[in-house]
Amino acid sequence: MGYPGKNTKSYDTPRHPWQAARLAEEVGHVKTYGLRNKREVWKAQSLLRNYRRSAMEMLAGITEGELTGHVKQKSDDILAKLKRYGILSPEGGLDDILALETRNFLDRRLQTQVYRQGFANTLRQSRQFITHGHIAIEGKKITVPGYMLTKEEELKIEYYLNSPLKSESHVQRPAQIVLKEIAQIEEVQEDRRRGRGRRGGGAGGRGGGAGGRGGGAGGR
Repeated sequence: MGYPGKNTKSYDTPRHPWQAARLAEEVGHVKTYGLRNKREVWKAQSLLRNYRRSAMEMLAGITEGELTGHVKQKSDDILAKLKRYGILSPEGGLDDILALETRNFLDRRLQTQVYRQGFANTLRQSRQFITHGHIAIEGKKITVPGYMLTKEEELKIEYYLNSPLKSESHVQRPAQIVLKEIAQIEEVQEDRRRGRGRRGGGAGGRGGGAGGRGGGAGGR
């Protein structure tokens, strides 16, 4: 047991620090995902190793017979968690965990999704927006670029309410986000116009009916 309150490493460092193939892979991930350093790659790799180890233990239990009791519960919990975070497909099983790669975990980082959804022009800018408090999930400010998103949270990324980026005229606000919001506003306005048109048409029809009754009275 470590000291209470003391931060411990959430990753394992490579056993062989000078393997050319591994170094090239790590550098590739750092560039592709705009990571600050290799430690962020190692964290994702450690997560992957832990899940693979658990999956292999579960699969070994299946070869001896069906999973039961706490072992089955652990298997169900692992699969449910990976599916909730979008790392594993809804139909995925224990075998599919063994096929996962480091990128499957890096794809679920908040920094990655902020950039891919167009809230930032570059991955570096995405990281800056997050650390400076401009990004929120359903109104709650998140300042950790490595925050792992669930599939539900992925749909609720937005600019923080008090952020200057909330203004459409902000110079650093990506053009595609402005265009998207303008399109949404225009769609709402168009729906309102259609609603008024339908109400106006109905009123006109009632007016016409009244005129017809008036004409009938004149005839009498």
